[in-house]
Amino acid sequence: GLACPMPIIKTKKVIDGMQVGQVLKMIATDPGSVSDVQAWVKKTGHELLQHQQEGNQYIFYIRKAK
Repeated sequence: GLACPMPIIKTKKVIDGMQVGQVLKMIATDPGSVSDVQAWVKKTGHELLQHQQEGNQYIFYIRKAK
């Protein structure tokens, strides 16, 4: 797992190459990623469809907005 801010940096690179409306599944192990992802989607306009914790993994589904 990567520590902040690397999960967001890697997510941005991937989502930039996606089509509008596509959904990215992101898996992180840093507990701080929950608040980081929530703040990032609010700032960028992307949509956080769902997030859940499974063991020590945090799973996010993010829809590209623009």
